[in-house]
Amino acid sequence: MERELIIVRGGGDIATGVIQKLYRAGLPLLVLETERPMAIRRTVSLCEAVIHGFARVEDVSAKRVADEAEMWACLQAGLVPMAVDPAGDWIARLSPGCVVDAILAKRNIGTHMSMAPVVIGLGPGFAAGQDVHAVVETMRGHDLGRLILYGSAQPNTGIPGELGGKSAERVLHAPCDGVVRHVKAIGDVASKGEVLFYVGETPCLAPFTGLLRGLIAEMPVKRGMKVADIDPRTDVAWNTISDKARCIGGSVLEAYLYLRKGRR
Repeated sequence: MERELIIVRGGGDIATGVIQKLYRAGLPLLVLETERPMAIRRTVSLCEAVIHGFARVEDVSAKRVADEAEMWACLQAGLVPMAVDPAGDWIARLSPGCVVDAILAKRNIGTHMSMAPVVIGLGPGFAAGQDVHAVVETMRGHDLGRLILYGSAQPNTGIPGELGGKSAERVLHAPCDGVVRHVKAIGDVASKGEVLFYVGETPCLAPFTGLLRGLIAEMPVKRGMKVADIDPRTDVAWNTISDKARCIGGSVLEAYLYLRKGRR
């Protein structure tokens, strides 16, 4: 198989599951991110390379690059290059064989079928056969990871998947506009009522005893933004790629191979 470039839009925790599967398959990748990634599960999100210049999740390392020369050097070194390009300008310049929209914005913010011979969208906001060639279902349940070649994924319910008997209450949103200031760190176990972080001067408390699985970086946020994720299961892994991300990653690899075969 010719090793054509694949561009992944987004480097959050689900996107990182996709990146790992493609990387392990020996496919050259470029990841495009925003200047200020909003990842919650930062310990398993390669987009941290945008902030720190370098990030590693399990066996995959990403490095921030500024131009194409740095990108090719990065690939040559066995690293995943990551560029700041929320508009996707690099896509037109590089003419990749595949584009994967792993932003998970719950809507399409600019991905279209003409970007590459194979274009894959994750979750709601995309219609296979209209703006992408395939959609991967991202909702937990029987259809998680299903490859959709005609139509759309299930609509966004706004209700997080249930973990350990908790659903909506496990996700914390900013109570006001302000700058996040950490008290607890990802991986800490907090008791119900303990302060996890502040937004401005407002303390944000643990709604129940659990493990802090995700916490946004110390940065300005807007009221209502998702800023943290607490898991009632205090013995779960918080620093490895999730079952959901692995499932979706495998489905993206399947979609790429299946659709590429159809181009021969």
